[in-house]
Amino acid sequence: MDLSEKIAGLIGPTVDTLGYELVRVQMMGGSRHATLQIMAERKDRRGMVVDDCARLSRAISVVLDEADPIPDEYTLEVSSPGIDRPLLKRADYERFLSHEAKLEMLQPVGGRKRFHGILTALEGDSLSIDVEGSAVSLPLDQIKQARLVLTDRLIAAAEQESKAAGSIAEADGAPPNHV
Repeated sequence: MDLSEKIAGLIGPTVDTLGYELVRVQMMGGSRHATLQIMAERKDRRGMVVDDCARLSRAISVVLDEADPIPDEYTLEVSSPGIDRPLLKRADYERFLSHEAKLEMLQPVGGRKRFHGILTALEGDSLSIDVEGSAVSLPLDQIKQARLVLTDRLIAAAEQESKAAGSIAEADGAPPNHV
């Protein structure tokens, strides 16, 4: 288990209890200027605001101070994944089918490692992507990194998802989420 996985295990329950979903935990930089990057999003799919990041940062700091998993100094950075977010787990690919993404593979598929196209299907352990009209099947376990491409369609989908989540929350009596 690497340090990022260890930290995710430590902070995961706190993040979950506060109503957020952990997207990624990543240590960046060297020991002199290390940054612990935590990406999270609201479980209710409403947009993240600065107060959400501050709330998570305070709670995560308490857990990390107590467990002390990082021996050197570091900067804690808590953020949302953004609209053009990384795709890290199967649920991310399922959620963003029909959207444009850029992917890099660990091993070449059909003679290439980089793909840019529309995510079209997820079957078994393979992701299908439409690259300029040609369907390409990519093994999920060979995807090194994947990120959504910022498009008008993605922005509209994110706004619609946040608006729908806000309507549900208001119906439940929760205060509106202002950005």
